[in-house]
Amino acid sequence: MTAGAAVPNSIPNGGVLRGEGKKEYAYVFKMPLHYPRYSKSDYNKMPEWQLDRLLTEYGLPVVGDVHHKRNFAMGAFLWPTHN
Repeated sequence: MTAGAAVPNSIPNGGVLRGEGKKEYAYVFKMPLHYPRYSKSDYNKMPEWQLDRLLTEYGLPVVGDVHHKRNFAMGAFLWPTHN
């Protein structure tokens, strides 16, 4: 396979169609050039489509409802506060 070639039967966000049209997911973390700089309040106000785009950009799973996605994004991208 050449660089940049599409993976056969691939679907967005790491999914691959296997026999009988079943989806299997093999997520691979992708490190973009910049780390997201959102605050907790930004994540709490972020619409679902933006959460989906952010998680997809990093190769992370985009599953569950908006509350699950929001909590997942905050857990993945927010640094713990140091007192």
